[in-house]
Amino acid sequence: MLWLLRHGEAEEGSPDSERPLTEKGKRQARDAGIALAKIGVKLDACLTSPKVRAYETARLACEALGVEPKHEPKLAGGPFDAEQLAAGLGEVLLVGHDPDFSMAVHAMTGAQVRLRKGGLAGVDTGELKVVLRPAETAAIAS
Repeated sequence: MLWLLRHGEAEEGSPDSERPLTEKGKRQARDAGIALAKIGVKLDACLTSPKVRAYETARLACEALGVEPKHEPKLAGGPFDAEQLAAGLGEVLLVGHDPDFSMAVHAMTGAQVRLRKGGLAGVDTGELKVVLRPAETAAIAS
């Protein structure tokens, strides 16, 4: 299974690559990780955009999942091949940005989705299995 997590809510400002998460964004990130753990997800790897808000999201989410996030420059912005990035890594969480992540879900599955900040999508062999909004990850996490 390939999981895509859009970064949590971030502070305004510049440079864009250095914007940290807000308190709400930190909560969204933790909730996503706890929710994945509660539904039984066992990650083999986490790849994240090197932008601060995405890396913070990955680090906080992965606390509950027992993996260390690794920077992947291809997730910093623009189109990318999610399946190619995750190939051979097992069950993977990618953490990054929209509209890139929504476009990646569409490229893999044909589904039209719009991931909210802190939202999750799970794709398995070209099939969209689940989309969770931040309110849903919070409900699962609590």
